[in-house]
Amino acid sequence: MAGDGAQTTGVESPAVSICSPEVTATDAASPLSDRPGSVRMDRRTAVHHGDPLREQRLLREGLAVVDLSDRGVLTVTGPGRLTWLHSLTTQDLASLAPRESAEAFVLTPQGRIEHLLHLVDDGETTWITTEPGRAGALATWLDSMRFMLRVEVAEVTDRHAVLGEPVGRPGAAGEPPTWVDPWPGPVGRTAVRTPEDLGEHPGAAWAWREVIVPRDEVESWAGDRPLAGWWALEALRVEAWRPGWAEVDDRSIPHELDWLRTAVHLEKGCYRGQETVARVQNLGQPPRRLVFLHLDGSGHELPAAGSEVRVGASPTEPGSGKVVGRLTSVARHHELGPIGLAVVKRSTPAEEELSIGSVSAAQEVVVAVGGRPRRPRL
Repeated sequence: MAGDGAQTTGVESPAVSICSPEVTATDAASPLSDRPGSVRMDRRTAVHHGDPLREQRLLREGLAVVDLSDRGVLTVTGPGRLTWLHSLTTQDLASLAPRESAEAFVLTPQGRIEHLLHLVDDGETTWITTEPGRAGALATWLDSMRFMLRVEVAEVTDRHAVLGEPVGRPGAAGEPPTWVDPWPGPVGRTAVRTPEDLGEHPGAAWAWREVIVPRDEVESWAGDRPLAGWWALEALRVEAWRPGWAEVDDRSIPHELDWLRTAVHLEKGCYRGQETVARVQNLGQPPRRLVFLHLDGSGHELPAAGSEVRVGASPTEPGSGKVVGRLTSVARHHELGPIGLAVVKRSTPAEEELSIGSVSAAQEVVVAVGGRPRRPRL
């Protein structure tokens, strides 16, 4: 039976707090995450299957599959579906070809991230996966924007599940709808916020896709491949500087997370929040910036996601110093050790050592502190 966080698994679980989706009493565990040795904690899917570090290596080698069946799944049908979604989101979707993937945001009128959409069209239906627990709200908002258009929106999470694979190619004809992660791009007419002297992006080797299958076919699609849990996937995502929903709060704009590079087209028509996107892109700098952290792993525990990030803290006085941001993601990597992502004030000196509680952290700049955003060469 799957564990509840207190089960003995033969490995030491990272003593970290993970930002997990809301889980209701009616949510059933996935069959893949209900196998012997699997540990779910407060998630519907497994955080690990007995050995998180080995699972990372299996993912790196392209051998494992990750149960993402807690993700929400929506469909949009009708002849005007792509032009309609194009008008509502940050990405150029009007000419999305069958089996081609895209990533897009729905923004608030103030330009803040409200929904994250992973989209793939099969020629008749646009399939969307979104964050756990958010499909209902997204479906309701999309449905409210239909007006007289010939499109239909349906939430199909109860009938379809998502499996993640460390593969960078799209699904073939006849295979299930498959979203391929475009990270690190860049995609289309956009901009990047990383330092000019970065060299190769740490996410250059990142390969990932989501396969949408009927729920009663989850086990057969996974087959006899080894399973990797959510902790293993998070470690590789953080290593690739790949922002996720954990980095988003009610103030987040795409520029702060270097998320323009895959989810925002800067030369398309009007959409909600576009004014903020254009103003920050053309006239200013985002108020905050994403950083990658190497965490001191000499202690037994790592700080919890959501913890305050400080500068100028005294080693003997945890909690001292000035708060400059928050830790958004944390993981134990099989090669790099303890790592994390944080969102800090843009003015935080790039060379400054940061502190999270009693743990010190060296930062690597993800979003450049100053200077103009760069248009990538296409």
